[in-house]
Amino acid sequence: FKDAYDKEKIDSTAYKISDEEQKAIEAFGLEGIWSRRMRGGKLEYEVKKFHVREKDNKYYSRDELLGMGFERLIKQTDEKIAAKEAGLDLRPVTTSEIQKHLNDFGLPQEFGTYGKIRGLSGGQKVKLVLAAAFWTVPHLIVLDEPTNFLDREALGALSAGLNEWGGAVLMISHSKEFYSSVCREEWHVAGGVVNVSGTSAERELKVASKKKKYDKEPDAVEVLDKSGGNTNAKIDYKDATINFWGKNVSKKEARQFDKAKKKGDIAVMRKVLQIPIGKVMPGHEDLGNGK
Repeated sequence: FKDAYDKEKIDSTAYKISDEEQKAIEAFGLEGIWSRRMRGGKLEYEVKKFHVREKDNKYYSRDELLGMGFERLIKQTDEKIAAKEAGLDLRPVTTSEIQKHLNDFGLPQEFGTYGKIRGLSGGQKVKLVLAAAFWTVPHLIVLDEPTNFLDREALGALSAGLNEWGGAVLMISHSKEFYSSVCREEWHVAGGVVNVSGTSAERELKVASKKKKYDKEPDAVEVLDKSGGNTNAKIDYKDATINFWGKNVSKKEARQFDKAKKKGDIAVMRKVLQIPIGKVMPGHEDLGNGK
């Protein structure tokens, strides 16, 4: 992630540029795709050619570039732009920042900073993979047999962490003791039949919202009267303890957030929590996506 995108993903077979496409790129004299924009409902890409000044860059539609055979290059560009829009370029990729992140997953400095992956145990490698998966601060995490190689202490920490985390979790596991401590809804597949037990938080919210429709809504004048004329006051914003990147907010930032909270200033609250534009922070959904 040092270049603010998942390099391993870009280097995978699905994204790797073929020899044939590379020849087409060289024949066209393409140096790179600089940016992307939406125009007339269609995506256009800013193309930089060798020996051409940047101010003379031209925009080509997605269909035009696909017709030239640049499919994988477009996929790489889209992935990098998506990573930037997610705010990955805002997170410093320094040794200290990475080690702080690894500490949260039980990998101390002797393994995280000074150790080699080949020297890690099976359990430590699982912790490293989990840490990598959470580096991008995802809204959804998919786990395939997460209990493999982890001892009871590590499993307990993982269970507590997932329950504390604000995102969604989808997992495949044979350990009932573990998945029962994390998942509200279970899907058991056998003989071509899916049996569902439990209730997901989403279903509970749907039931609650349906029930709300039949509850008496407060009078608009009454709401304004109680809020002193401030319509934002009716929203009970959650206090700031950690920012979008999972780091504790400072006392100064907490004071700034409290002031903004009283005023209903969403822009300032999002700034204190370092929420990238277009992103919704789990636990602070009332602050919106910044658009």
